[in-house]
Amino acid sequence: MDRFVSNFTLRLDSKGRVSIPGSYRSVLGRDGFEGLYCYPALDRPAIDAGGSALMAEIEVLIGRYAPFSDQREQFALALYGTSETLKIDGEGRVVLSENLKRHAGIIETVAFVGLGHKFQIWEPGRFQNELAEATQKVRALKGELSSRSAARDAPGARG
Repeated sequence: MDRFVSNFTLRLDSKGRVSIPGSYRSVLGRDGFEGLYCYPALDRPAIDAGGSALMAEIEVLIGRYAPFSDQREQFALALYGTSETLKIDGEGRVVLSENLKRHAGIIETVAFVGLGHKFQIWEPGRFQNELAEATQKVRALKGELSSRSAARDAPGARG
């Protein structure tokens, strides 16, 4: 598997370290990066995290804008300028910086949430709220798509 999937809730230890779930460490290992890139998510109280695949996606995003354009500079500032490279110790643990923890509201426990090419680190209560809202929106979208499909496939419908 080369994707981050599922979610895990873990506690910070007395030294502020948290173990990266084993399946996530495996994906990072295959990705070829020995650390962990992290930055405050732009639109959520969470931390975006990953390896080389995440950084490659950021480079593609930034590369869509003309060199020296305001948009390119703003994306670079928001993503590279707030990124941190965390070291993973021999037991698969990292120490989240105070800045990252403050952004996500993390105190004692964290939720690791797989998003395919990257994962996010959340305060578990905030993650549960976000998951409930996302599930509700996806159900509504599914219903909307089903209605469109039924209307399109109805006898006499123009296509």
